[in-house]
Amino acid sequence: MSRIGKQPVIIPDGVTVTLGDNNLITVKGPKGTLERKLVDDMNIAVEEGQVVVTRPSDLKRHKSLHGLTRTLIANMIEGVTNGYSKVLEINGVGYRAAKAGNKLTLTLGYSHPVEMIDPDGLTSKVEGNKITVSGIDKEKVGQYAAEIRSKRAPEPYKGKGIKYETERIRRKVGKTGKK
Repeated sequence: MSRIGKQPVIIPDGVTVTLGDNNLITVKGPKGTLERKLVDDMNIAVEEGQVVVTRPSDLKRHKSLHGLTRTLIANMIEGVTNGYSKVLEINGVGYRAAKAGNKLTLTLGYSHPVEMIDPDGLTSKVEGNKITVSGIDKEKVGQYAAEIRSKRAPEPYKGKGIKYETERIRRKVGKTGKK
């Protein structure tokens, strides 16, 4: 039995979970509504203030989907109650970010500024050299943060670029002179 999959997901107050045809799950909460089509193989039941996921057999596919399905539901419930956010840091001389409306403008040492428009349901904030991406869908928040980071990933010699706040950059020693 999957250690994660067998745990029920508790539904907090103010959140409603409805299960539709073909495992279409809708979660409504104070921050918004999320909807997701889950795999038909899993048995999902909403009962007594919790969501229980069971698998029909012990096939390898069902075992691997068991914990995943439960975690996806838990992430949806967490998103509509608290939301998700990722913080990125910009390091480097002349590297900066600016926000105008829903447009994020990054100056990253290229010959032109890099402009990105916030996707639907996500917001980004700029405070000094930090960019905070927040929203209710964990997958979209992580994807947008990764796209921002990919515009200028941190380099190992001086550490210039965009990195996650918790990320540690492995530094390398530069060239040495001739003896």
